[in-house]
Amino acid sequence: MKFSHQIQFNAVPDWADYYLPYSNLKKLIYTIEKDQAHQSLEDIERGPSNERTALMSGQEDGADRRFTEALDKALDKIVKFYTKKEAELYQEMDRLLVDYEALDQQPPRPASPLTLTSTGQDDHLQVTSTFPRRELLPDTASYDMPANIVTQNVAEIDPEQDGDHHDSGLVDLRKRTVELFVLLSELKSFVALNLTAFSKILKKFDKITNSNLKRYYLSSVVQQTYPFKSGTKTTLNSRIQETERGYALLATNNQLDQAIDELKAHLREHIVWERNTVWRDMVGQERKVQSVGVSDLKPIILRTPCGSFVFDRDQLIQILVLLASILIFYSLLHLNLFGHVEQNRCFAILVFASLLWAGEVVPLFVTGLLVPFLVVTLQVMRAEDEAHTRLTAAEATKAVFASMFSPVIMLLLGGFAIAGALSKFGIAKSMATFVLSKAGTRPNRVLLVNMLVATVASMWISNVAAPVLCFSLIQPILRTLPVDSRFAPCLIMGIALASNLGGMASPISSPQNIIAIQNMSPPPSWLEWFMVSIPLCLVGNGIIWMYLLWSYAPEKQTTHIHPIRASPEPVSWTQIYVVLVTLATIALWCLAHSYEDIFGDMGVIAILPLVAFFGTGLLTKDDFNNFLWNVIMLAMGGIALGKAVQSSGLLQTIAEHIQIYVQGYSAFEVLMVFSGLVLVIATFISHTVAALIVLPIVAEVGNRMEESEARLLVLGACFVCSCAMGLAVSGFPNMNAIAQENELGKPYLSSKDFIRNGIPSSIMATACVTTLGYLLMRLVGF
Repeated sequence: MKFSHQIQFNAVPDWADYYLPYSNLKKLIYTIEKDQAHQSLEDIERGPSNERTALMSGQEDGADRRFTEALDKALDKIVKFYTKKEAELYQEMDRLLVDYEALDQQPPRPASPLTLTSTGQDDHLQVTSTFPRRELLPDTASYDMPANIVTQNVAEIDPEQDGDHHDSGLVDLRKRTVELFVLLSELKSFVALNLTAFSKILKKFDKITNSNLKRYYLSSVVQQTYPFKSGTKTTLNSRIQETERGYALLATNNQLDQAIDELKAHLREHIVWERNTVWRDMVGQERKVQSVGVSDLKPIILRTPCGSFVFDRDQLIQILVLLASILIFYSLLHLNLFGHVEQNRCFAILVFASLLWAGEVVPLFVTGLLVPFLVVTLQVMRAEDEAHTRLTAAEATKAVFASMFSPVIMLLLGGFAIAGALSKFGIAKSMATFVLSKAGTRPNRVLLVNMLVATVASMWISNVAAPVLCFSLIQPILRTLPVDSRFAPCLIMGIALASNLGGMASPISSPQNIIAIQNMSPPPSWLEWFMVSIPLCLVGNGIIWMYLLWSYAPEKQTTHIHPIRASPEPVSWTQIYVVLVTLATIALWCLAHSYEDIFGDMGVIAILPLVAFFGTGLLTKDDFNNFLWNVIMLAMGGIALGKAVQSSGLLQTIAEHIQIYVQGYSAFEVLMVFSGLVLVIATFISHTVAALIVLPIVAEVGNRMEESEARLLVLGACFVCSCAMGLAVSGFPNMNAIAQENELGKPYLSSKDFIRNGIPSSIMATACVTTLGYLLMRLVGF
């Protein structure tokens, strides 16, 4: 086995970033070798051997210096991590010694299986430390050691069943002692593995470059740093021995050999678990590499006089849908349904775009770009004068492109900037892992916390990016579950459904919210939005959580899971700056109506995070290029379609017909009608596309009611778009969830899971919007 694989296989997974980057250093060696060979060819062409010798000597010095700089950088990272981790563990050791002494001061109890007695002259627990209290590093003085490692044997002991506070304290001390022993042993292994890595990489460097760096660098640099000094190793070994003696007094009646055997058994179990986790990761990576380009679909070969055409079943369906859409579009162009040529042609464009979006024959944003082309060439727009004269192509071009880049699009860009900064600097991940680390080990609680984290993440980094983040965070849990565990699909399903609900949490959490704001006059403030959306999200999550527990019953099969570890990394000034800019932007968005004379619109406020992050270099042009421009183009195409439908008079005509149907209905009843319509449409096509098609009609119908209810109806229908999660294709979170596979390539979820859980969840969430949501919107003043 190559040593790079040995490091990967033997490293502590959570510490993987702090080991010597052996593979990168090996690549650097080969790069140096290549540069030396290239330089040698140039030296031969230069001539005299004495010049060549001098050049080669300088070249070797440059290679040593170049490689030494890389080693120094890696060594500095190792030293900082070791120093910090050592301080954390030694602090926990000091706390354990204090707890040992506190336990020793309790009155003696009758002997029981969990009562500890020593071999001394009395029955009290005598613990003394051979180490003085250690001065901690400034950045770790307030660190609380997380109980992350729960071994199977200790975890099975339930302190509540012991019936006694004294016994519970003993069990807790045993757990903490085992955890500390495992971590101290892993820290010792960390030092040994890195020392071996330095030795091997230096040996390879000397061999390839004909240098003699290993002897000097190991003895004069590596072994002189704190983690690799003999005194440091001696202290670490002594601390490990302390835990062995403490465990002996706690668990084995002071039988040290028996205590060491039990602790090593715990350590072996933990190492086996970690290596199994790494092995499954490696198998999964290998499977993904080997299966690239492999498809289960059998190709269809069509032989014609012009040659053979090869395509699969999906491509054939797409071709048929495209041909049917074009045929319908052509037919509608020649039908007189509304009495006005502009409305007839606009209706044809509306149906054609809807069919392309629903069938996804071409990418959604391509259809969005096609809309302004058809609007201009077919001349469906009319002037806003009383005569409603038909606009020429030149006039329509100016009108349609002026509407496409609206303040709403700027708001979307500002949201992308905030999401990019929160993700790039690890703020979103740190907050999520901190919350998840407090969830405990009970599946029911872990499921609820993960769902809430997914909803909150969707609120700020969109419900497109949130499930990606959350699915990456739960991988340590999924890898430790049995293959047939019911908790794995339950957890993935919960995150997907919660991310869908999170799409309604804030104005920037999903594109359909941007479309809703575009159709609301005046647009809602962020405070008004939160007063309705947050209660809906909390209640919806609670209902779906209880339904998933009933559907999967995960605790009947899995009683405990491996906890997620919180990131102990310190907060940087950059992260503080990002958080302050984000909070300031959100505060201004919430108060946008109060400062309308200054900013004009929320879209102008959205420029602030763009300037604050890109102007300071925190986000680069690459980050800007990585924005979801396909979503932006889709939204712009939808705005263009809405403008055309309104300008042609088609929207007014459709609204008049619907108004006749809902004549005499109250706002609540109209909301119920549109909610059912939107739920069906958004279940089968994109939430954003459903909003693009339906929300303008909803707004027009609301405006035509006796008392304008447009804002209430649009917001309610927009929320229902996020509730559509009945199928695997209903929104990006569902599509991401069904793509999750275990290490052997088997999907965790199937379409049946969504039918059994997604459809009832969609109905219940929609019921919440039309009842609780309606009351909240009335209270807020919509």
